[in-house]
Amino acid sequence: MTKGIVILLVYVDDIVITGSDLEAITEVKKMLHSSFQMKDLGRLTYFLGLEVHHRQEGIFVNQHKYIQDLVQLAGLTDSHPVDTPMESNVKYQRNEGTLLENPTLYRKLVGSLIYLTITRPDISYAVHTVSKFMQSPRHLHLTAVKRIIRYILGTPNRSLYYPTGSSLQLQAYSDADWGGCKDTGKSTTGWCMFLGDGLISWKCKK
Repeated sequence: MTKGIVILLVYVDDIVITGSDLEAITEVKKMLHSSFQMKDLGRLTYFLGLEVHHRQEGIFVNQHKYIQDLVQLAGLTDSHPVDTPMESNVKYQRNEGTLLENPTLYRKLVGSLIYLTITRPDISYAVHTVSKFMQSPRHLHLTAVKRIIRYILGTPNRSLYYPTGSSLQLQAYSDADWGGCKDTGKSTTGWCMFLGDGLISWKCKK
């Protein structure tokens, strides 16, 4: 049988096969081809909105096309970018400001931003903040969402980077505020994990 480790990532009818043993990968492909009608698209470049760029120095993963579609959905194509995803020292509250008459767009935008955090940990906290108001969003909350989108408008090519030859040393970092949520009095914790120099996992949670 195979001597290496092969990883399969499956979503409906899309499959990514990866591993360190090319012989094992070839065997898995043959096995799948014998049972299913499949097309081998070669080296991974695009998967579920994620763009994978292979360079000599390493691999870059971003969602450039997805960002373009999100900016267009928000109607902010001609807007000016901002330098930060949120205003400094601003605490948004649940009942602050007037309710949106139709919260549909707000929910679509926040849902899209949540998916964007797959490759954009720099917006993780801001998206965590606006996602708390999905049930009854206000105009002030929508303004905060649009600021996040104006921020990514100016940084569409920012990527996760996995350098060639990086070590396999696991490192973790964490931080928390103290009772930072104005509505519940709860604290917010954030953490991230690196495998060598590559960021592999992160979370922002109340």
